[in-house]
Amino acid sequence: MSQIEIAKSIELLEKDWDIDPIIKDFHLGKRDDVTENSIRVKDVVFHIPFLNKIKKFILWKCYWPDCSNCCSRQGRLPLTSHDLITIGAGMKYQKTSDFIKNETVMATWEEASPDGGVTIMSGINLKRKQDETEADDGTHIKCRFLDDEGSCGIHPTRPGVCYLYPFSTWLQNDKGMARVHATFQFTGDCPGFYLADSMDSMNEILQEYSEIIYDYNFKSSGTMRDGLGSISLG
Repeated sequence: MSQIEIAKSIELLEKDWDIDPIIKDFHLGKRDDVTENSIRVKDVVFHIPFLNKIKKFILWKCYWPDCSNCCSRQGRLPLTSHDLITIGAGMKYQKTSDFIKNETVMATWEEASPDGGVTIMSGINLKRKQDETEADDGTHIKCRFLDDEGSCGIHPTRPGVCYLYPFSTWLQNDKGMARVHATFQFTGDCPGFYLADSMDSMNEILQEYSEIIYDYNFKSSGTMRDGLGSISLG
């Protein structure tokens, strides 16, 4: 996301939430003292921002059900092969092919890679609205499965990418082995980020998400092998 898009998201977020000015400046790229604290939890390496001048970590907690921005502000919902089967079955489709035809849309998008390059992604995405097309990719659309109480109508078979939030994840070569990495998504949509002196309050969350993130990468890689998506360097 561009800084302009993030600024607009922060402005919208501040209408309902009190956002720490330091957290806001970080989102907008106005901090010059940011380093990453890397911590390995089980099979995942997490990259957690640390602000050197004030000696604070940027951590996260979820405010659901008071907040459901992750369901109303996502830019796309890419599906794994596992998602196609489980969500399709949950929606009473007898054939996965019929689910794909009626409930999904193909899209190609770009993501910034950790080394500063661009990764081009293609894949099958769950329609966030019934008439969604590829032209809607990357835009903020409220998910059609989100109800008025902030609950998901297809939970627990919602897309794996939904379980990842607010993390993004990638695979990186480490001495010939694929290592799973993860970091926060700072899009300006989530009110859950806060400052802390230590990472202690995140320990249980990182333990929980390490399993979710590792499992998602395993299923995502399988999706590519199944020919239902592609990744290439731009």
